[in-house]
Amino acid sequence: MGLYPQPNKWQCGPFALKYALIMLGRIVSEKEVSRIAGSHWWSGTDEIKLGRAAKAYGCEMALIRRKSTLRAKRELLLALKRGQPCLLCVDGWNHWLTVVGAEKGKFILIDSKQAPVVSIADWRALKRRWVYREQDEDDPTQMKLLYDLHPVIPRVRNRTHARFSLEKAKYLRRPENRELANHWNEYFNDLTTICTPRTPRSERVFPLGELFRRHGAMIRSQVAYWHGTVKEQQIGKLLRHLKFVADTYDLVVREEDEKRAIAAISTLVTLWAASRYGVGQVYGNA
Repeated sequence: MGLYPQPNKWQCGPFALKYALIMLGRIVSEKEVSRIAGSHWWSGTDEIKLGRAAKAYGCEMALIRRKSTLRAKRELLLALKRGQPCLLCVDGWNHWLTVVGAEKGKFILIDSKQAPVVSIADWRALKRRWVYREQDEDDPTQMKLLYDLHPVIPRVRNRTHARFSLEKAKYLRRPENRELANHWNEYFNDLTTICTPRTPRSERVFPLGELFRRHGAMIRSQVAYWHGTVKEQQIGKLLRHLKFVADTYDLVVREEDEKRAIAAISTLVTLWAASRYGVGQVYGNA
């Protein structure tokens, strides 16, 4: 599970909701979302079904409809400012995508239609995909413009949520970081056993990057030495990925947990190296 394209044409709705929930720190499977929503290959998933699935995960999926382009943009920016990822039904109401951030006139999207799923669009491009045109009943010669916005709103306050910037979006779009996106959920789940979300009351905590600044060289050299075939540069890339996810969710380490965090990260990296490159005999045959 992670940030990767949908395998078919009808599952865009469950994928879009899954991405919104991931941004809110709620790791779910698109298969489970599809089951709860009642998605079908012949009919896809409408907003009613997605709303039902959102409730099952402790969220509300609101509906905001605007007929003014300017007001639609304002509503979208306001929801994003509140930390609410937004589902949009685009391409003539034939496809769902998730808007997770806005910065410098650009919008950060997670769109399961094709890889890389993380993309960046300016307002003109997003507006063109978002708007739905239908004939005005009062004046058949005119077309009405409709913009439907679906913010995903947690019922209870989130312990953490992802903060996606343009820089982070560009980082995830790089081909060499595709594996990070594909296994995003695993990184997040592992980190939540080591780190804690920062809160306004957090004291005596520091970012995971500070842990790596203090002890990263030791972790890299020791794991490379113990394992024998993995290179320090490869371990360094894994540590950068862990730091990237921790920074995105503002996960920190308590000062009293520093030694435990060193041990946990070292064990995690060793298991990764063993699973990726294999392990030879250790102290002879069993």
